[in-house]
Amino acid sequence: MNKYLTLQSTLLLLLLTSIYTSSCSVRKASNTTFSFIQMSDPQFGMFRHDSSFTYETVHFEKAISEANRLKPAFVVVTGDLINKPFDAPQMAEYKRISGQLDPSIPLYSVPGNHDVGNVPVPNDITKYRSSFGKEYYTFTYGNMLGIVLNSIYLHSPQNVPEEAKEQESWLINTLANANHNKYKNIFIFLHHPLFLKDENEADEYFNIPLERRKKYLDLFAKHGVKYIFAGHYHRNAFGKNADLDMVTTGPVGLALGKDPSGFRIISVSGTNVSHRYYALDSMPVTIR
Repeated sequence: MNKYLTLQSTLLLLLLTSIYTSSCSVRKASNTTFSFIQMSDPQFGMFRHDSSFTYETVHFEKAISEANRLKPAFVVVTGDLINKPFDAPQMAEYKRISGQLDPSIPLYSVPGNHDVGNVPVPNDITKYRSSFGKEYYTFTYGNMLGIVLNSIYLHSPQNVPEEAKEQESWLINTLANANHNKYKNIFIFLHHPLFLKDENEADEYFNIPLERRKKYLDLFAKHGVKYIFAGHYHRNAFGKNADLDMVTTGPVGLALGKDPSGFRIISVSGTNVSHRYYALDSMPVTIR
């Protein structure tokens, strides 16, 4: 009888161990194989030149509803949350609708030039922080490190040189520590693209000036950054610098090119990354 009970106990222990091991394997896989959504430029007020934001409300509510249905690991909104810097009704509407996202899905907001001003002064940065929180920070998911930057410090830092220098020093330290921690993927999220198609393209409103662009491309290459996700252009664009992909995503709000309003779904499996842009009225049934 004792031998029988001992055998039974042993079998039960093996079964529980097997279940626990299987559970850990699934949990590990879910952290290395996942998908997330990049939205950009909801830009409340742009359609009607700040007289109303009815269209933006419809678009952003649709985008958030689709995110709730698709259940990504997280959502990133890469800037121009509003159209008129620090406009209280526009900010309130962005917060109201983003608050409809399932609480189990983190949402990360990125500052755009319409959120802090095209050429901000220190008080503009202070106002952004009090309204939306930190303008540069990190977050993690599984094997990925996400780095959010305030791209105005790269594009037009002339009135905020100290703040720009602080972000640059922080970024250098963050990347150095990321290499030490051996993240499989380091993704940069910011509003202005470093470039649209060619790393040597001429300076313009929609990219980062060449002098600073080169410095940051070298920094990212040194630390093995493979993907940068941006918005600002209100169209989709793609460029490549050595092993780095520069992905510019079209808007949730007003589209300025042939691509309709929508968002991008990015899928990560180990170090393999794929992505696709979907129009708001042509969303997939599920994230594959």
